[in-house]
Amino acid sequence: MSQQIYFLNGPNANLYGLDKNGTYGSDSFASIGERCQRRADSHGVILHFRQSNHEGVLVDWIQEARQHAAGLIINAAGLTYSSVPILDALLMFDGPIIEAHMSNIWKREPFRHHSMVSKAATGVIAGLGVAGYELAIDAVVNLLGARAA
Repeated sequence: MSQQIYFLNGPNANLYGLDKNGTYGSDSFASIGERCQRRADSHGVILHFRQSNHEGVLVDWIQEARQHAAGLIINAAGLTYSSVPILDALLMFDGPIIEAHMSNIWKREPFRHHSMVSKAATGVIAGLGVAGYELAIDAVVNLLGARAA
C-alpha cells in the first residue's frame, strides 16, 4: 500500500491566483492542487491536498493524519503566526512535517517573521511559489525514504 501525505492549507489559500498584487502568483488553488497531485503520483504516494478557512478543521485534519499519513505538509497561512492549537496538534504527529509558504515570509511584514508552525516542522520552504509546494512533496518523500533506510 502506498504511503499517504497530507498537504494542508489554511485561510484564504483557496483565493490563490485571484490576488491583484500577485503575491501568490497567478495559479489558481485548483491548478496548484493538480500540480501537487502529479508530483505525488510521480513518487507513488497518495496525496490529500486540502484547504480550510477554519482553525479547528485544520487541527482535526492534523489529528486524522496521525492515523493515516506518513508525512505532512502545511501552509497554515495567517494561522502560522498565532495558532497554538495547530502547533500542539503538529507536535503530536510522528512523521516529517514540512512548513511551506508560497511567498518569502521573511521579506514581508514583521509579524510574519515568527512562525508557530516552525517549532514543529522538520523543515521550511518559503518564497518559491508553486515550485516550493512541489519541492515540499519531494522533501517529505526523501525524508520518509531516509527513515526507511
